[in-house]
Amino acid sequence: VPSGTAMGLPAAVRDRVAAVHRGSALPERLRLYDGWAALYEQDVAALEYRAPYLAAASLAFAFPAPRAEARLLDVACGTGLVARELHRRGFRCLDGVDGSAGMLERARSTGLYQELQLCVLGREPLPAPAEHYDAVTVVGALGEGQVPSTVLPELLRVTKPGGFLCLTTRSNPSNLRYKAELEAALGQLEQRGAWQKLLAQEVEYWERATSEEESTQGTGYISGVVYIYQKCPVPNLEEG
Repeated sequence: VPSGTAMGLPAAVRDRVAAVHRGSALPERLRLYDGWAALYEQDVAALEYRAPYLAAASLAFAFPAPRAEARLLDVACGTGLVARELHRRGFRCLDGVDGSAGMLERARSTGLYQELQLCVLGREPLPAPAEHYDAVTVVGALGEGQVPSTVLPELLRVTKPGGFLCLTTRSNPSNLRYKAELEAALGQLEQRGAWQKLLAQEVEYWERATSEEESTQGTGYISGVVYIYQKCPVPNLEEG
C-alpha cells in the first residue's frame, strides 16, 4: 500500500470507526457498538488492527507457565478477538465483561469464555470478587471518551497479588491527552507501590488510520502502546 492511503479504507468502515471514537455520550456509544457487533470483526480486519495479537503475545511473554489453569478477565472483551489470541497461547480460563450486549452475544458464540457479563466500566464495579484473577486485560477500550483512567484501581482490586495487568492505548493525535492522563495514573499507582511496570512497548503499526490527521507521519497507520504491570505481592498497609 503506498504511503498516505489511510483513505484506502472503505468509506463505510471509516465512518463506523470514526463514529465510536467520536465524543458521543456513553449510552449512544454503547448503542453504536451494539449495532457494530455484526460487522466489527471484518472492519478491524480491514483496519489491520493488531492490538489483540500484540497484547496477548506480551502477556504470554511475561506470564509464568502453566497457563491453562490461570484465571483471566478480558475487560471490554468485544467480540472475543483478545480471547482468541489468548486461547492460542494456552490460556483456557477466560471470563469477559463488556458494556455492549451486542458485542457480548458475539463473544458468547465463540465458546472461548467461561463467563460473560454486562458491565459498563467507569460506571459500575467489575462483577468479580477481590484478588480473583491471575491476569486482567483491557485492550482497545482505554481511550478518549471510552473507559476513564480512573478505573485502574478497580482493575487492580480484582487482580491477585503478583498477578498481571495488560493494558493498551493508542498514540494517535486525538488520543494524546488521554494517553498522558493514563500514564500519569499508571505512574502514581507505581509510586504508591500498587504495581510494578514490566513493559511499555510502543508499536508503530497499531492499525490503519481513519484520517490523514491521525496518521503517523503519512504512513497511513496510527501507533499504539502495550503496557504490562505486575500487582505487587505485598498488601498496601496504609489501606487498613
